Amino acid sequence: MMSEKLISRRGAFSLLGLAVAAGFAVPTTMLTTSDAEAQAQPSPAAQPMPGMQHDMQHGMQQGQEQQTGGKKRRQARHTGRTKRREARHNARTGRREARHTGRTMRREARGKSDKLYMKGDTTKQK
Repeated sequence: MMSEKLISRRGAFSLLGLAVAAGFAVPTTMLTTSDAEAQAQPSPAAQPMPGMQHDMQHGMQQGQEQQTGGKKRRQARHTGRTKRREARHNARTGRREARHTGRTMRREARGKSDKLYMKGDTTKQK
């Protein structure tokens, strides 16, 4: 009779780890096909026929058209970014100039009474 033996959790995990390590150690190509089957045999259909040259060139032209379309979109994004950056810069400069002129006008409006405040002789006690 066979005796049933319980396996501990630690033993189960170690067996699982060994199985995973063995799975990584054995390359998948050894498991699926042999070298002789994996080598491709040159077939006469693989070489292009003279009439197919036109189709291949047409496909290449389509690829170039897609590439130029992508280039146009990229340039459009770039010019958009540049315009937005310039608009932000101009707005910032306008706000800075407005603050400067406002400060200047307020200083002039206060007049000479505040200018006397900074004089040292009038505020010191003797």
